[in-house]
Amino acid sequence: MKVRNSLKSLRGRHRNNRLVRRKGRVYVINKTQPRFKARQG
Repeated sequence: MKVRNSLKSLRGRHRNNRLVRRKGRVYVINKTQPRFKARQG
């Protein structure tokens, strides 16, 4: 999992990317391509 400053640009790289907020952190999750997993905060 990558830790990034900006997740908005990462979200646009694949159509299955989802922006999710959990426990005060922002995550990009992707069920079909797990290499796009990322966290902010």
